[in-house]
Amino acid sequence: MNFFKNINYKKLAKISGILLLLCAIFLIICNVWVIRSTKAQIFDDVTKIEARNVGLVLGTNKFNRYGKPNLFFNYRIEAAVALFKANKIKHIIVGGDNSHTDYDETTDMHDALVQGGVPDSCITLDFAGFRTLDSVLRCLKIFGQSDVIIISQEFHDERALFIANYYKMNALGFATKDVAAGYSIRTSIREYFAKCKAVIDLYITHKEPHFLGEKIKLPI
Repeated sequence: MNFFKNINYKKLAKISGILLLLCAIFLIICNVWVIRSTKAQIFDDVTKIEARNVGLVLGTNKFNRYGKPNLFFNYRIEAAVALFKANKIKHIIVGGDNSHTDYDETTDMHDALVQGGVPDSCITLDFAGFRTLDSVLRCLKIFGQSDVIIISQEFHDERALFIANYYKMNALGFATKDVAAGYSIRTSIREYFAKCKAVIDLYITHKEPHFLGEKIKLPI
């Protein structure tokens, strides 16, 4: 009890307030840095983006947490198919989380791409693309691809390109059709912290992918 009596609550509140303010400032700086540094690399018009041999589709679940079709998934597939049919990409790497037996983003995206008209021979599955950092770095280090078009929503492209730029990749981003702001508020909030984490992963902890392994030559 004496311990609690000796606590200076005003001082503790002041220190806590300062720490929260510093965290908020750091969060804002990270987001501004990621967004501004990648702005010129992102396109949303198939006719205006420079062609690359490879497109990297970042994984997401086919269904949302309510069991309904996930628009993030659908729009990424539509964009990848459009780029392929416009000859802007010749081959597609599909990165995604396949860490559980009942959860397979990668295969679902592969099947949707084939259904959209992309030949199976033009698709490579990366089952170890658990996170954005994993997908981007494995694209470079395992599949040997630096000149790529990263395909996802604009907010996701920003973070992926930030990672690619850190590793001196010659990457562009294609922003898929936008999803309404209220569609997934949780995703929007999470992205603010994800951009901050990307900065920490790259510049502080020097995070590596969960798995690397032997290099794989793409059929291009």
